[in-house]
Order: sequence, then structure tokens, then C-alpha cells
Amino acid sequence: MPETSAAHFYDELADDYHLIYANWDASVRRQGDVLDGLMGQDHAAVLDCSCGIGTQAIGLALRGHRVTGTDLSPRAAARAAREAARRKVSLRTAAADMRRLPFPDSRFDTVVCADNSLPHLLTEQDVHAALAEMRRVLRPAGLLLLSTRPYDDLLRDRPASTPPQVHRAADGGERTVTFQLWHWHEDGEHYDLEHFQLLSAGGEWRVKVRRTVYWALGHERLAAFVTDAGFAEPEWRMPQETGFFQPLLVARAGE
Repeated sequence: MPETSAAHFYDELADDYHLIYANWDASVRRQGDVLDGLMGQDHAAVLDCSCGIGTQAIGLALRGHRVTGTDLSPRAAARAAREAARRKVSLRTAAADMRRLPFPDSRFDTVVCADNSLPHLLTEQDVHAALAEMRRVLRPAGLLLLSTRPYDDLLRDRPASTPPQVHRAADGGERTVTFQLWHWHEDGEHYDLEHFQLLSAGGEWRVKVRRTVYWALGHERLAAFVTDAGFAEPEWRMPQETGFFQPLLVARAGE
């Protein structure tokens, strides 16, 4: 598996992903609450097609939804299942590619693809394939909730790095420093990402570096892709409006 592939990146990150957050449990509940509010439906059948270790999927399960989580990373999906069981909520998980979802047509009320997952797909063909699959497994008028980084802003500035985030474990022990380096391609849209995690324990620091590639899809362009895939009236909702940590594209499957 190539070192920069999304599956390898998240397999390597699965055990430490929660350390990105100051309080992962609080983030799980907060994100689940926001997505639940946008859904406006109780006990919905939800597919989180990029579930990672379960941040959004567990949050929605805690709100009473019937959630299935898939992820390209088998290790991340397996951890999501363990974390859900630890919290005594039901979450079915599987390793699957969002371009080839292993579900029948019209199976779900809502599909979630959050946390900048879709931009791991680096060509129009792959993005179209994934969005077509999300549309296929949604019931008529089903809801798509898709979040990315704020790429309209990032494409203007093309930053070379993110500010470091410093967190300390709840017991006051281990500290974690996380930051990213971005290396933009000549096309000005794709970028290589190096994800650094510095972990302290017993007075010593360990450094972990994972690498992957993204496509910085601007809002208008991604909304056009969503429309082409058979969704109606895609609308971007900003963090200051929703309380979600990233811009959210909200759309309905066409009848």
C-alpha cells in the first residue's frame, strides 16, 4: 500500500486520532448534536461513508439514529466499532471504498461524508463515482451532509502549514503537539500533507509523521459536482451558523 494512500494514512493514525482533539468525547457529542439538528428526523437510517474512528457516527448513534459506518481504513473502522461498544451504542462498521459502497439502492435516509474525506479523491472521475454512490444508496429526498476544509479561503492563501495544537491528557500527564505541513502542487489545487504528532511520555518526546494527498475543491465546484450526481439545491452552511467545525454542504437526493 503506497505510503501516501488514504487507507495507509488512516491505518497509521487510527490509534492516535483522538489525540487531535482537546476532548474527543466532547467533540463526538457536539458534532453528533449539530448533525442531528440538521437532519430533523428521529431514528434515521444513516450511513457515515468515511466514519474514521467514529467521531460523527458515534455522535449520531448517541442521538438514537441507526448508524452504519464505513471507511477505507480497516483499522479506523474497527476502532469505531470498539469505541461505540464501549459507549454502549449500536454501530455497524465495515471497511469499504466510498466509490463502491456495499449496500443496495435507497437504503439510507441520510449519508454523512465529513471531516474533509471526499478531497482525498484526486480526480473528477473519482469524485463523481463517490457522489453517485452516495446518491444511489439514499432514498428519494434523502439528505447528504458533506464537510470539507474552507477551501475557498485556503485556495486564496495556499498556506504552507497549520498552527500547532497543544493538548494535555485529562490526568495532566502526556502532552500532544499536532501540526501539518502542506506542499502545493503546480496546479495550485492539489497538495501533499505531512501530519506531525509529537507525543510526550516520561519526559521523552516521540515523533510520528504520516503523509497523504488532498484536492482543494472550492465550494462552487464541489456543489456543481453534487448537482451533477443527482442532488437538488446544494447549500453551503458555515461554521458560525451551524456550530460544526467545518463548512457543511447540505443537499437532497433528487426524486
